[in-house]
Amino acid sequence: MDLPYPPRVSLGCFPTRVEQISRFPLRDGAPVWIKRDDQSGSDLSGNKVRKLEFLLAEALEGRCDVVITCGGTQSNHCRATAIAARRLGIDSVLFLRADRPAVPEGNLLLDLLAGARVVTITPEEYRDRDAIMRAEADRLRSEGRRPYPIVEGGSNALGAWGYIAMLDELRRQGLADRMAHLVCATGSAGTLAGLHLGIRLLGLRIRPWGVAVCDDAAYFRGRVIEIAREFRGRFGIGDEIRADEIDVVEGYKGPGYAKTYPRLLDLARRMAREEGIFLDPVYTGKAFLAMIDLLADGTIPRDEEVLFLHTGGIFSLFAYRDELLAEPA
Repeated sequence: MDLPYPPRVSLGCFPTRVEQISRFPLRDGAPVWIKRDDQSGSDLSGNKVRKLEFLLAEALEGRCDVVITCGGTQSNHCRATAIAARRLGIDSVLFLRADRPAVPEGNLLLDLLAGARVVTITPEEYRDRDAIMRAEADRLRSEGRRPYPIVEGGSNALGAWGYIAMLDELRRQGLADRMAHLVCATGSAGTLAGLHLGIRLLGLRIRPWGVAVCDDAAYFRGRVIEIAREFRGRFGIGDEIRADEIDVVEGYKGPGYAKTYPRLLDLARRMAREEGIFLDPVYTGKAFLAMIDLLADGTIPRDEEVLFLHTGGIFSLFAYRDELLAEPA
């Protein structure tokens, strides 16, 4: 079907490639593929650019001159937002969660180079991030500015169109009907919600697996349902999504969000050396580990093709330099 896409601004390099994982040992049986959304651009690398194409189109329609968003110190979303906004002539304000002074490296360095105004807030303050961003928007309006707040990760009904569009792209690549499973990281549920919506709107038979990199399965199921309801209310399309239809895999976040552990670091080293593919310790590494186990224990049958969604994160690797270069004892 032809989907009623809302306005969109071109930011990413699409379509991104789909490659077979051929050297890293996963299983005997049907192929395992990787969707290279890490190659959606150089500085705009990653999944967030797909959401921003729709979000920033709306910002431009409203004659916005400053965007406000939030995330962790090494937030891929904040980096992509700051750079995309700058390309469109829009300023940015980033509220970044940190429990200590942040070293300006990786994504944070790019935020600053792109001219973003960075405001560090504590983890406790971050719980009230939406209220903090609303207050900042009110302050900017009082100065005559035209702010456009963007929720964490761009994860709302409008941002969900980004991964509906990705599935449409996969269909045009002639691959959507081949894939029985799709595995991706989930940190704010927007990508996972877009996948669930897109699968239904396009009539696909792919089973998405979201790997929790923070929070828990109940949280992500709730957020997917919330975004889907917002989507139906705003755009008038999309089916009801039930909690029992949403597969969320737990057990891979380790000590916490953005925290590493030995198996994760070993995987990142091996994938770089064996496939020339870089997985980050925050999102894609944890999702790939989950996929390895889903394949190994037969949860994903050996005769069904799988697509791993590489959502980017290469710049955050620089913040984990010491851990990644320290070989296991």
